[in-house]
Amino acid sequence: MKSINPYLNFPGNTEEAFNFYKKVFGGDFPGGIFRFDGTPGSEKLNSEDKQKIMHMALPMGNNMIMATDALPSMGFTINFGNNMYIYIDAESRDEADKLFNGLAEGGKVEMPMADQF
Repeated sequence: MKSINPYLNFPGNTEEAFNFYKKVFGGDFPGGIFRFDGTPGSEKLNSEDKQKIMHMALPMGNNMIMATDALPSMGFTINFGNNMYIYIDAESRDEADKLFNGLAEGGKVEMPMADQF
């Protein structure tokens, strides 16, 4: 396994939070800032939500902290327990499947394993 990283859900202020983290911890946003505009399904979003953050990351040592704006217009409601996830960077698809299946056993899968855009 390469790394385990926190993935945070924010109620629309990801960019503000990450600019604060960047100020405190230093670094930059590798790959840039990805907005919802242009992602699959974004044609259903209003212009304000299209500019919200679909994904961004800030390296911290050998790991990184990542986040998204969890938009109500996309069916998300932030509650205690769904405001943070763990992102596991596996060495291979086989390792990823093994880890996913092990963690899913007896749990509730919210997002099945799948290739992403």
